[in-house]
Amino acid sequence: MAFNAVLFDGMVVFTEVVNSGSFTQAALNSGHSTSYISKEINKLEARLGIRLLHRTTRTLSLTPEGELYFQQCLQLIEDAQVAENAITGQQEKPQGRLKVSCPVSFGLSNLRPILSQFTEQYPEIVLELDLNDRKIDIVAEGYDVAIRASKQLDDSSLISRRIRRSYTVVIASPDYLQKHGTPKHPSELSQHKTISYSYIRQGNSWDLIDQDGQTIHIPIKSQVVTNNSYMELALCMAGQGITILPHFHLHDEVEQGKLVALFTDFPRLPIDIFMVYPSRKHMSAKVRCFLDFIMEHLGD
Repeated sequence: MAFNAVLFDGMVVFTEVVNSGSFTQAALNSGHSTSYISKEINKLEARLGIRLLHRTTRTLSLTPEGELYFQQCLQLIEDAQVAENAITGQQEKPQGRLKVSCPVSFGLSNLRPILSQFTEQYPEIVLELDLNDRKIDIVAEGYDVAIRASKQLDDSSLISRRIRRSYTVVIASPDYLQKHGTPKHPSELSQHKTISYSYIRQGNSWDLIDQDGQTIHIPIKSQVVTNNSYMELALCMAGQGITILPHFHLHDEVEQGKLVALFTDFPRLPIDIFMVYPSRKHMSAKVRCFLDFIMEHLGD
């Protein structure tokens, strides 16, 4: 079929004129001027090469060709309306594939307990949940939402919504501290074995806050660097070194004495958990309901 960019031009105006019974009433119904309506009908007839309407100062009637064209136009416009209603209805109803990226530990400790409720509440959403600690490219990799923990998000065109605020905790096992001593000040970490997270920007230093409220950069030399916070936690509990983790990674290890929180008399360094997504404009229902669900169940 040859491409025809003007195939539907004038069709809606023509059917409105016929349904209204006059150019004047069609103009009132459509919000256009009478001269605009008249010009559109004239252009349509010129393009088709046929007369569609018999027009006098008082009456308006269809020609035989116009009657046939009118019936065909009604069907085409109805089909187009059905198609538009189908797609807008789909946007209003939460359904389809929802692709979400989330850090492993936050997904297992925070999302996992509420996912069954989400899937029951929205049975027509297919949740594709990628638990991965790497920083993904939301747009390029086709994600709808990414959950990120960060002291500060990078400037970008993405929209962010904060779920909650947490803080970092420096921890060590009792066995490690018994063997290597307990540091009293963050600056002493340079003399200790440490376990680090490979995705932090400055892999050779940790940021903490001193007792004056100033951020200090502590140089560290980690014997183990990993991209998984659960591995950090496991190695720390095994006495392999000191590590620093967001508080939401921990359960009751400190309360049970399996780990010791260090520098508890120092101010805590805040870290926020965000939901990040491409745009507020034309947001689908599946994305909107996920954002609202997470805020309702996990927001602080």
